[in-house]
Amino acid sequence: MKVDHHHHQNQLVVGADMCRTTTSTVEVRESPPPEKLVSIAAAAVAAATADDGEDLFIPPLNFAMVDNGIFRSGFPDSANFSFLQTLGLRSIICLCPEPYPEANMEFLKANGIRLFQFGIEGYKEPFVNIPEDTIREALKVVLDVRNHPVLIHCKRGKHRTGCLVGCLRKLQKWCLTSVFDEYQRFAAAKARVSDQRFMEMFDVSSLKHLPMSFSCSNRHNNLSS
Repeated sequence: MKVDHHHHQNQLVVGADMCRTTTSTVEVRESPPPEKLVSIAAAAVAAATADDGEDLFIPPLNFAMVDNGIFRSGFPDSANFSFLQTLGLRSIICLCPEPYPEANMEFLKANGIRLFQFGIEGYKEPFVNIPEDTIREALKVVLDVRNHPVLIHCKRGKHRTGCLVGCLRKLQKWCLTSVFDEYQRFAAAKARVSDQRFMEMFDVSSLKHLPMSFSCSNRHNNLSS
């Protein structure tokens, strides 16, 4: 396992086989596919910029807040960089195996953001193989508040990101119905039975000893004390 250390204006890339290195509550309504929403948003930004000359922020595809200091999205590109700067990110978790784009790496360097890359192949059913050990290692990064604010992303912010967030929800003691409901909200028509089976079977017992300072866990601990 290769570790490339860099502090502040550095990146951390833990890599080789395993790692190359919202909670906003929204009302669920019928809506166009995320890709169409992005096109609509881009058109609106172009129109607004043309009208008053003021640039507007464009969040990445499928962007949402998961919990305090934790965000999720699809793969960000240069059009999203200004928006990401408003989050004050310390870290980004990328679940794609491909080399991180040069423009994105430059953005990370300029903003002192660390990169944790966990290469999970984007297979399609019935050949989906989600590596449990990789998800577990990624969860350890998510649980470490020293990495917050952190953005979790894959290509579309649906399957790989959805599985990681779903496993986090199990640690937060969400019931499976709610875990699946959140997953399906982002995956929509692309929801996979194999992903939901993985989340159902994922064993969180080895992670329960790790501290959590998220809103859900804080409320649970306060109620228990």
